[in-house]
This record gives sequence, structure tokens and C-alpha cells, in this order.
Amino acid sequence: MSVPLVLVHGNPESAGVWGPLIAALGRDDAVALSPPGFGVPASDDFSATVEGYRDWLAARLEQFREPVDLVGHDWGGAHVVQIAMTRPDLIRSWASDALGLFDPDYVWHARAQVWQQEGAGEASVKELFGGTLAQRLEVVRALGMTGAAAERVAAGMDDGMGRAVLSLLRSAVQPVMADAGRDLAEARQRPGLALVARADVGHASGTPAQHRSAAAAAGAEIAELAEVGRWWPVTHPDPAARALTAFWSRVDGQAVRPPSVGP
Repeated sequence: MSVPLVLVHGNPESAGVWGPLIAALGRDDAVALSPPGFGVPASDDFSATVEGYRDWLAARLEQFREPVDLVGHDWGGAHVVQIAMTRPDLIRSWASDALGLFDPDYVWHARAQVWQQEGAGEASVKELFGGTLAQRLEVVRALGMTGAAAERVAAGMDDGMGRAVLSLLRSAVQPVMADAGRDLAEARQRPGLALVARADVGHASGTPAQHRSAAAAAGAEIAELAEVGRWWPVTHPDPAARALTAFWSRVDGQAVRPPSVGP
């Protein structure tokens, strides 16, 4: 029996973003989890922060009967790294395209810095998330996504997602991510894979060098995805599927160590 595969997406996505990758993997057992506010409503008492999403994901993974293979994209990739550092008992392996966020020299991209500002952030999310479906679809296409998956992403963008974006990004103002990255060595307790989209010209999740540096700290393998951009689950799923399949094959041959226990 195969190990459960759990996928976690990011911003401004919904679970539909994983359709092309799941098809490329040939898996009919993958479970796609949507962080609250991103494709599913967030409850009034949910803390849409770096720590809140980490705790949400841990609680969801605790519902599985066995450790899972965990894969994350964009902010979902950051949540995955947090689990690898803090709850390795919940996973057999992890893969993320957002390791660069945890490099000590990472600087938030321009739009994120706008979202982190009072007033300017609210105006930005109103423009991006508050329009008609047709306007939101144009936003998604401008990001580089097309096809049916892009339409599903646009349909999921709403005011609630905008609020979640502001809360999450404001909880992650540096040095929050750099401080979290000091614990990257804790992720070595489980096999990890850094997915590096070489054609991500905006380097939203870090430069290739930052991805490699953080991967080294976390003891993760590196899969360089040439000519692959930020939205690879939609636009270029095949190279990622090959990298993940090869990674899991190597993990199958390893004896996974139990997580360390503190004093």
C-alpha cells in the first residue's frame, strides 16, 4: 500500500491548482488540503498567521493513521517546512518549493511588502481579490496561470482570501522567517526535497542560491526544475512529478529515523 500523499497549496490558490500534478503523478489517492482562507472559508477565531497555519496543518495531519509524504507549493511550501521542523512524527518525507523563505538573507518581494503596509495593503487586496470573476481571471492570467486550473483559482479568490493574505504576510515580516530558519536543521529528521523553479523570475520564494543554502541547512535533496516557473503545479507539472517520483523511490529504500525527543 502506498504512503498517503498530502498536498498543500499557497496564495492565491485553491486545491484545484494540484489537478495537473496529480494527473502527472498518476495518483488517485492524493489529498489536497486548503489552508483556511485560501479556497475554503476561515472561521472567525482562526489565527491566519505563520504559527496559526503551522498548527492547522499539524492538526490535519494528525487525522491520518500513518505518516504521510507531504508536498507544498508557495505558502503551502512554507507550512510544510514548518511541519518538517516541528512535527516530523507526522510525515515520512517532505517536499517544498519555498525553502528560500527561510534563508537569513531573504527579502520579501515587492507585492508582499505592499501587503505588509497598513492602508496600501488593503487597497492592493481590494483590487486583486475584490473584482468580478472576469477581473480576477485576468489577475490570475497576469500571474502566468492559464486553463481550467486558472479558472478554478480565480473563482476561489474573494475578500476572505484577501484578509487572510494581509494577516499572514503581516505575521511574517522579517526577521520572522529568518528566525524560523534557524531551526532548519530540525527538518533533517525526515527526508526532504527542495523544488527549485529556475524560471521563477520574480524569486517570490527566494533566489536559487537561497533555496540551495536553506536546503543544505535542512539536509534536503535539491531538484532543479529548468525552464519551470513559479506556478509549476499548473504550468509545468511533469518535471516536478518526475523529481518527486524519483525522490520517493529513494525514500522507499531508506530506514526513516524516529524523531528526536527533547529532554
